[in-house]
Amino acid sequence: MPNILVVDDNEMNRDMLSRRLERENYKVVTAENGYKALDICRSQDIDLVLLDIMMPGMDGYQVLEQLKADESLSHIPVIVISAIDEVESAVRCIEIGAEDYLSKPFNPVLLKARVHSCLEKKRLHDMENEYRHLLENRVQQQVKEISQAQLGTIFAMSKLAESRDTDTGDHLERMREYCKILSEELRKDSEYRTVINDHFISNIYAASPLHDIGKVSVPDYILKKSNSLSDEEWAIMRTHTTIGADMLRAVDRVHSGNSFIQTGIEIAESHHEKWNGKGYPKGLKGGEIPLVARILAVADVYDALSSKRCYKEAYPHDESKGFIMELKEEHFDPGVVEAFLSREEDFIKIQADFNNGGTKF
Repeated sequence: MPNILVVDDNEMNRDMLSRRLERENYKVVTAENGYKALDICRSQDIDLVLLDIMMPGMDGYQVLEQLKADESLSHIPVIVISAIDEVESAVRCIEIGAEDYLSKPFNPVLLKARVHSCLEKKRLHDMENEYRHLLENRVQQQVKEISQAQLGTIFAMSKLAESRDTDTGDHLERMREYCKILSEELRKDSEYRTVINDHFISNIYAASPLHDIGKVSVPDYILKKSNSLSDEEWAIMRTHTTIGADMLRAVDRVHSGNSFIQTGIEIAESHHEKWNGKGYPKGLKGGEIPLVARILAVADVYDALSSKRCYKEAYPHDESKGFIMELKEEHFDPGVVEAFLSREEDFIKIQADFNNGGTKF
């Protein structure tokens, strides 16, 4: 049953309109002034407003302007019923957004027809909106499904990049866990609390395996070299940051607005930046470096130190820890280092649980 609001400062006019509308099986609510009318529109589902012009306090023009200026109320149709039988008044109301204008005394048959017409337009408008929302939800679901499939492919590429680098074991799985616990610890600090929420932690956990995705473009002879790289080889190795970020930006152009991909771009591009500005590829310094990359930098270096690689044996935890502490405020964000020290027992456990084949999901 449609819900119609009658707004008029004259009680007799309100009663007369209410009786006529109720005979047509409409539900009627009334307001004696503009302020109450707006309150009712904000608190109830109103399908049509019949609005008088000449009212004390807030006249009908003002009520109409506020209704049409409010995005949550502008869809409600308004028929102005006024004793002002002037073309200028009718034009003003129509320009503001009224659907129709009737002069008092009104013709009951004409009123009935105008009310029915406005309600039918409102019904069709609501159906169209509902259908549009349904389509939007379906499209979003399909995009989500496509994105999940594509993200699975991206993760597989990350695993491919990892597999070409010898002796990395379960590096990607460990990186996920390290980044998660560092983020959880940083969240306790008021400095990071406004930035790190559940969504941030979910994104860094999911996107951290993408940090070295650009290594798919680095030749095997560089990735697997057991002795020091030449300057030229280092220059090639360093391109994995920008190449990885560019790969993810290509995905972002197809599925724009995906916060997971945005996090992956920041991680891939900036995880070799240093707190003192002497990192690469851009030489970012301090807070210029995205927080996700500053977190991953500590996790990545710890894992590189504590794991066996083609060019070195694994260092014990205390040696790895000492190296990170030594480079606090030089290579690493001091806040992230403090979080690492607070959770070092968790790092030891993760290293043991995900060590060279002991993958645990």
